[in-house]
Amino acid sequence: METEKGKLVAQQEGLVKKTRIMVGIDESDESFHGLQWTLDNLFGCITATAAPEQPEANDKAGSRLITLSLVHVQQAFHLQYVPAGPGGTAFCIPSSVEESVKKAQQQIAKALLSRASDMCKDKMNIEVETLVFEGDPKEKICRAAQEMHVDLLVVGSRNLGKFKRAFLGSVSDYCAQHANCPILIVKSPKETSN
Repeated sequence: METEKGKLVAQQEGLVKKTRIMVGIDESDESFHGLQWTLDNLFGCITATAAPEQPEANDKAGSRLITLSLVHVQQAFHLQYVPAGPGGTAFCIPSSVEESVKKAQQQIAKALLSRASDMCKDKMNIEVETLVFEGDPKEKICRAAQEMHVDLLVVGSRNLGKFKRAFLGSVSDYCAQHANCPILIVKSPKETSN
């Protein structure tokens, strides 16, 4: 068990472990509520107690104690063939459409992560990084959390209900079962008021 004196010695010797928290971000209000809840409830406690003895050292970019990884996963676009008539003829979607879709996905991801980053800029001692992956969100988030050695994964809950969850799948349910780190599922205000 670590004592307060032991923590102070470790901080002075530069042995403080950086905490990495990952928050899943998508187009839903619930994901942004999860980020805001994290900033309000977790970072207030962590930054206030992280290294009160050396506040001037915490202002340097290299000494930030918390890394907040904002992760957005976009669905992969697959070039498809569209039936164009009887007899099995098909029409191939032109590559220009594929390029347009990918460009739009990049713009959406940039806008979402920019909005999320802006929410974090007032917090001290936090290093924010944004990451975009392509594929199945639930699998990519779990894999990234494992590969990046995340200390806590935060996802919002969309409250799909049993029927939709069974057919569509729930990112939060999947992550709760498959993530190799602690996970925090933040319910939306609508859910908590019931």
